[in-house]
Amino acid sequence: MINRFINKLFKRAPVASAAAAVTLPREQHTVSRKLISVNALKVLSRLHRAGFEAYLVGGGVRDILLGLHPKDFDIATSAKPEEIKQLFRNCRIIGRRFRLAHIMFGRETIEVATFRASHDDANPHGQQHESGMLVRDNVYGSLEDDALRRDFTINALYYSNADFTVRDFTGGLEDLAARQLRLIGDPETRYREDPVRMLRAVRLATKLGLTIEPGTAAPIAKLADLMKNVSAARLWDESHKLLLAGHAFDTFVALRQHRLLQALFPATLQALEQNEAALWPFIAAALNSTDQRARQDKPITPAFLYAVFLWQPMRDRQQQLHEQGASHNDAYHKAMGQTLAEQSKFISIPKRFSLVIRDIWSLQPRLEQPNHKSFRLLEHAKFRAAYDFLVLRAEADESLATTASWWTRFQEASPEGQRAMTQAIAKKHPRRRRNFKKRRSAQKPAKPS
Repeated sequence: MINRFINKLFKRAPVASAAAAVTLPREQHTVSRKLISVNALKVLSRLHRAGFEAYLVGGGVRDILLGLHPKDFDIATSAKPEEIKQLFRNCRIIGRRFRLAHIMFGRETIEVATFRASHDDANPHGQQHESGMLVRDNVYGSLEDDALRRDFTINALYYSNADFTVRDFTGGLEDLAARQLRLIGDPETRYREDPVRMLRAVRLATKLGLTIEPGTAAPIAKLADLMKNVSAARLWDESHKLLLAGHAFDTFVALRQHRLLQALFPATLQALEQNEAALWPFIAAALNSTDQRARQDKPITPAFLYAVFLWQPMRDRQQQLHEQGASHNDAYHKAMGQTLAEQSKFISIPKRFSLVIRDIWSLQPRLEQPNHKSFRLLEHAKFRAAYDFLVLRAEADESLATTASWWTRFQEASPEGQRAMTQAIAKKHPRRRRNFKKRRSAQKPAKPS
């Protein structure tokens, strides 16, 4: 239906060349103020009244044209950040690399960016790393300049609240009709400017069900090493968008296909390549479970997926340490710390999440061997996450199925039933009692005669 609408739209307003804009009047597009955040409309109106150009841009326009319901609304304007701040008391300026205005309305934030232009060597407001990566991008320009500085054509569509038109300078409407994702400009140059665009290409393609245009897709595998120029903290934020939006399974597969997984989770990729048959069912089950929870609006923590991705690398590290002479328990706990530290070189894991990962891992040996004290584990703050982790492991490893089933029944049982279950285990595996009196008397020195 979307394709029919856009194809019909193009019969009435054919795509212009890159040098001229396509402007669609209200009756030729589906962007309506009813579908736009009230707060975004307030920002647009105030900027217009102050004499500035202002447009809704990016994902908000794109998603409405695709028949989706966007959650975020971004605005592009001719106003400078300081001018925006003067108009809105609820505004704060953020960023050094990109200076942006965030206008706060309770829990909703409307992001407002000044029109940007291409760089030249003489401009002090733009700066590039020798790799080609932009480290400062505050060169301001016109609406047309801004469109050419956007990443993908489908993100360079502008809606005006003043005359209700949609403007396209880069062929984004045509690409929407073709269901494809295309970078604006030379793909290799644009990826070098910001390597995160490679992740964004994968994320948008999987999220929207688009095909990455061949010229846009081709350089990704070759340039994947550029991800090392992106801060580990920024990649932590990007990983949320990749894995927690309801398309984790398809995104993970695409990241691996485009050789980006090596830049994000190298230890996971190595473990997969060593034993895919055993590890992939576990990872796939976790990805599908995360997607299901996202679609049901259930809470999701990135710590759980990270615990899954790093589980086998941690166990491999534990085995190495054990072979080097560490006790089983010491090797287990050292392996946890070393695995998380190594991963944080690529994607920084905040402490509050690394502690959750440690808890999930620490509880696995105790869950694998239920005993007469098992009821105490139910009170552990991370019991549920650790139990879910065990269930996913059991889906990939049949030897754990009986244990996972026991814990499922144990949680559902009454207190009397739980007591009976733990007593049954105690009878099956009786504890060894030590005769401390005999041992103490044997160690006690004889009295002198």
